Amino acid sequence: MSKILIVDDAFFVRVKIRNFLEGLGHEVFDASDGALGLGVYEEINPDLVFCDVTMPEMDGLTFLKALIAKHPDAVVVMLTSASEQSVIMEALTLGARNFLVKPFDEDKAIEVIQTLLG
Repeated sequence: MSKILIVDDAFFVRVKIRNFLEGLGHEVFDASDGALGLGVYEEINPDLVFCDVTMPEMDGLTFLKALIAKHPDAVVVMLTSASEQSVIMEALTLGARNFLVKPFDEDKAIEVIQTLLG
């Protein structure tokens, strides 16, 4: 299937999303912050990125700006809490293709993946 990168500082979130995505047959990679995520992206050139908004070192919006500047066709889905509506709008303006509210509904996640990856 597809290569998917998870960028999230919460280990348990990365594990939960990894298990979900691997269960769907995807090859999954992860990074604990945006700076590491940029490096992993360069190494593996994933088909899709799930990125948390709030992270130390390099937050999700900074990661998104840097990634889209270098890889304008990158497919990024932001992971956010329901209270971050203005952040969601900013992320979509910066080039995110979609967003999921954490904890995300698995059926909604499958729909987003299918829409973005075909």
